[in-house]
Order: sequence, then C-alpha cells, then structure tokens
Amino acid sequence: NKWSNILSFFCYDVIKITLLLCVLIFIISYLQSFITPDKTQKVISKFKGISANLIGALFGTITPFCSCSSIPLFIGFTKAGLPLGVTFSFLISSPMVDLASVILLASIFNWKIAIIYVISGLVIAVVGGWLIDHLNLTDQVADFILNANKRANVNVISNRSYYAFNQVVTTLKKVFIYIFIGVGLGAFIHNFVPASLINNLLGNKNFFSVPIATLVGVPMYADIFGTIPIAQSLLLKGAGLGTVLSFMMAITTLSLPSMIMLSKVIKPKLLTIFIIIVVLGIIFTGHLFNFLII
Repeated sequence: NKWSNILSFFCYDVIKITLLLCVLIFIISYLQSFITPDKTQKVISKFKGISANLIGALFGTITPFCSCSSIPLFIGFTKAGLPLGVTFSFLISSPMVDLASVILLASIFNWKIAIIYVISGLVIAVVGGWLIDHLNLTDQVADFILNANKRANVNVISNRSYYAFNQVVTTLKKVFIYIFIGVGLGAFIHNFVPASLINNLLGNKNFFSVPIATLVGVPMYADIFGTIPIAQSLLLKGAGLGTVLSFMMAITTLSLPSMIMLSKVIKPKLLTIFIIIVVLGIIFTGHLFNFLII
C-alpha cells in the first residue's frame, strides 16, 4: 500500500533526522563555544593567499548555520578587516558544508558520498573566495561595513551547556518545517514518481540534468537537513549523484532569502559575480561526478 509506505517513510525519517540533528548540533555547538569570532580573526589573519581561503572555508564547516544565519558572521569578519575573499570562502562553505550535515549524510547514504560532498563544497568555497579576492572588489562592499570599527567582536560564552542547548532549540525552530516538507516530498517521490521519469530527467545520460537541478534549487529556501530526504529519494529513483549534489548545494548556498539579505551588505556587481561563481562551481562539480559515475 503506497499510502502506508509514505506514512512509514515519513515517520521514520522525521524522527531519525530530528534526533540526529539535536544530538549533533548540541555537540558541535558545545565545541564551537570555545571558538569566538575574535580568536578566529586572529588565527585566519596569520595566513595569506589561498591558504587563508582554505582556513576560512574550514571554519565554515564547524558553524552549523543556514545561509541566512551565516551572513551576520560574514559581516563581522569583514568589519574586523579580514580579506574579502576569505570571508566569502566562509560564506560559501558555512551553509553548504557543516559537521552535522556530514554525519547525517553518512548515516542516510554512506561515508563515501558524505566525503565527496564535503570535498566538493570546500573546493567551491576556496576557489570562489580566491577568485573574488583577485578581482579586487572591496569597493563593492556596503560603505557602513567598510567604515566600521576594525576591532573584532569578542564573544565570551560562560555557560557552554546552556549555549549548546539554546543552539539546538534555535536551529530546530528554524529547520523543522523544512525537515517536515523535505521528508514529505521525499516520501512522495519515493512512492509515486516513476523511476523512468527521474532517470530520463535527472539521470547521468541527460547533460542538462545538472543545470536543471541547480537552477531549480537556487530560488528555493531550505536547510541541508530538509534537502537530504529529497536527495535520497531522487538518488534511489535513478538521478545522477552529481545532479543530486548540485541540487543540495544550490538550495543551501544560494537561497532567495539569503541573497536578498546579502544584497543589503554588498553591491549588485559583487552579488552578481558571487552568484555566477558559485553556480558555475556547482554545475562543474555536478558534471564531474556524473561523468565519473561514482
């Protein structure tokens, strides 16, 4: 019975993802409480060139934020005087790749896919930030940020357990609706959408599957935890791995609400270049993995 299968799929995945999310966010937030923006700025400022972009991207992986939540920290780092390319490496990797999503990806798919996703996200973040840095676009940042006090924000957290619990509650409030919707769509695709349709539209043999998945994902808004059940169902129905990765990356990194927020702090030229670089990076990554048929 398809309806009982949908109910079973829905209940199991919602409970599993929610429980995993709560545990992972608590652990990661507790560890993250030791790393203040002030300390981060001091560490990153010691590196130069592409190594600084890599550090910025890696720092993004330990921040369990969605694209909208990453922007205030991006503003703080820019005000503190970090190179623009480094702050953009952080801005790309923070919503796209985080430790909680990696473990969740591994638990639902496998570690191979989780590692592929992480490496792809970091490469896009590092290369994207490096390109923006070398285009000399500092004048494209809003004047109120450029003229801000260069002193880094000091954020001291005294009660780490309370902070971690607070992060769990805050994150769950933000993403639960997307988990709910994502699992619902995943259950529907899994039980009602023919595998032949998914294979023809989003399979490895269709060259346009990656651009389609990327462009469909860009205007949507969801946390990565809401996209994983949809990705799981698409993959099981025959969608290419690269296509599914592109879909997830586009949703988490280039959501419409985050682009609207970002437009308030950077000028149109820089925003356009940022979107083009990330979209091209996502499409290239998708085609690469579809070609390799991993």
